[in-house]
Amino acid sequence: MVARFGIDDVRPQVSGRTLPAKAVVGEVVPVSALVWREGHDAIAASLVITDPNGEQYSIHMQQEPYRPDYTHAVFVPDAQGLWRYRVDAWSDVMATWRNAVTKKLEAGQTTEEMANDIAHGIHLFEAAIAQTPAPDREVLERAAAALDNPALPLAERILAGISDEVLEVLNAFPLRELVTHGPICDIYVERRDALVNSWYELFPRSTGGWDDEGNPVHGTWATTAKALDRVAAMGFDTVYFPPIHPIGEINRKGKDNTLVAEEGDVGSPWAIGSRDGGHDAFHPQLGGEKEFCAMLDHAHELGLEVALDLALQAAPDHPWASEHPDFFTILEDGTIAYAENPPKKYQDIYPINFDNNPEKVYEEIYRVVMYWVDLGIRTFRVDNPHTKPVNFWHWLITRVHETHPDVIFLAEAFTRPPVMYGLSKAGFSQSYTHFTWKVSKSDLIDFAEHMVDVADVSRPNLFVNTPDILHASLQYGGPAAFAIRATLAATMSPLWGVYSGFELFEGEAVAEGSEEYNHSEKYELRPRDFQTALDNGQSLEPYITSLNRFRKAQSALQQLRQIRFHHVDNDQILAYSKVDAISGNAVLVVVNLDPWNAQEGTLYLDAPAVGLEYGAQFAVHDLVTDAYYDWGSENYVRLAPEVNVAHILKLPDVAPQKREALAFRQISDHDYRP
Repeated sequence: MVARFGIDDVRPQVSGRTLPAKAVVGEVVPVSALVWREGHDAIAASLVITDPNGEQYSIHMQQEPYRPDYTHAVFVPDAQGLWRYRVDAWSDVMATWRNAVTKKLEAGQTTEEMANDIAHGIHLFEAAIAQTPAPDREVLERAAAALDNPALPLAERILAGISDEVLEVLNAFPLRELVTHGPICDIYVERRDALVNSWYELFPRSTGGWDDEGNPVHGTWATTAKALDRVAAMGFDTVYFPPIHPIGEINRKGKDNTLVAEEGDVGSPWAIGSRDGGHDAFHPQLGGEKEFCAMLDHAHELGLEVALDLALQAAPDHPWASEHPDFFTILEDGTIAYAENPPKKYQDIYPINFDNNPEKVYEEIYRVVMYWVDLGIRTFRVDNPHTKPVNFWHWLITRVHETHPDVIFLAEAFTRPPVMYGLSKAGFSQSYTHFTWKVSKSDLIDFAEHMVDVADVSRPNLFVNTPDILHASLQYGGPAAFAIRATLAATMSPLWGVYSGFELFEGEAVAEGSEEYNHSEKYELRPRDFQTALDNGQSLEPYITSLNRFRKAQSALQQLRQIRFHHVDNDQILAYSKVDAISGNAVLVVVNLDPWNAQEGTLYLDAPAVGLEYGAQFAVHDLVTDAYYDWGSENYVRLAPEVNVAHILKLPDVAPQKREALAFRQISDHDYRP
């Protein structure tokens, strides 16, 4: 059925409105639509919002100046849960009247010639007054009285009806005719930590230090708790532990992923399960539930959230293998199939078959997840979710959120974009990305702009490294490369992550051309002497601490939906700005992408993108060095990696009347529809 007015291209919406878009509490959510009608009469639009409690309110939408058929508005959800919105189009009879009388007045028409226009205007004001509450009603009453006063000059009568004061009231209480309702769209709002968060990954088993003979000692929950003090001091929000469960002994991997384990080899924590238990059990050398909860309490006292790994696979001696063999794939010879990614073989892992007995498998995994939720865990990093059915994840996450909507799920899915976004649509709060492999200026720009384009679907967590990924730039770039990658990750996205050892510039690969660490912590204990490195000036810890401090202080770095790149006449220098549409906070980041050489060039600032006028002169504050500079539209920059790899510049705050428009500039420039 064709409606009275056209309402097309409503955003955000996901998969034809079959799934909700994403937002968090306190996030600026831009909504836009193409609204059109026949003829030349004015049309307007309202954004109608319904909060999770069913309360409804509306916001007048603005027309884009160069695309008048496009309208936009922003809203900021203040509670978790399912929000709904629609765009209503309506005939703006007051705007049509204003346009007509303004043109006629400018053309010099007389009072007699405009008598019908004046009478029609009085009628419209009477209708508007009847629906407008006091004291705003009084503004319209004064305008109507002037319009109806023949003793006043014609221009004065007309201008009273089209004043800015009148327009402001009519924007708040519009006179709407021929209202057409648009489609209802859903937005699922999570807690703010789902969008604004810094992660630090460490292996609890590596926190035990060394014995008197220099041999690594297996960590416990007590030694892990002590390690958290340093993590919190660096300003991280979440500490993530790889699997903490018993590790299989059958087909256990040795150091550096050798197929045969020697006596004392600890194995891979992702080979979950042994005679000591499975996914709801603790590795016996770490300690039990009581000790774990004591560590968890300490983390919360420090302001840290603990994230656990949810790896849905089993070692051959996991209790599931004997109690629930139908959880796995049984081969023709009666054995259980281990994991393979040809030519790679993972003899220490059985992948779960979700199709053999789905009801039983689903319920068991839900039981495991809720065990940890009941202990106080509110964040899960999910291992390889793209190798499990997406409908399972939608079922699991939806069911968990029915009772615990604050639980966050991070997808570790380094795979094809449609699969990554499909998992996000299914309910994952955050996602790993391909950021680790984006190192050139052009690749970083493409990556970041696409990251913004899909913000309604996916929240990217930019990990600089992982136990599986040691990019070549870190292997050969020296300490400056680590600072560069940290700067990019911490400022491009409100979500970023660091795997332990990054701050010590660990960059030795197991072999040429490999991204695997030498002496990988996945297969052995790897205690680290962070304090000695810090004392000797061989640690990135102070800079990482500063980055996390900047992120907390500058609200522009806490938003995902807007980023603007600025031209620099040097391909080794990248410059981009971010603006917060609520506070007007604006930050410009300038990074030298070359870890070995000083780079210089001219930065041509896109002034309107940061709320400034072309040609404006202004002061900037470099948060990294605490220096102040006088800047304009063209600025010389030089960054030497041995001194500083980046400027992180606090710009003047954007004026309130310009903030909303900046929230929509990214939408106007890009055309991705998730």
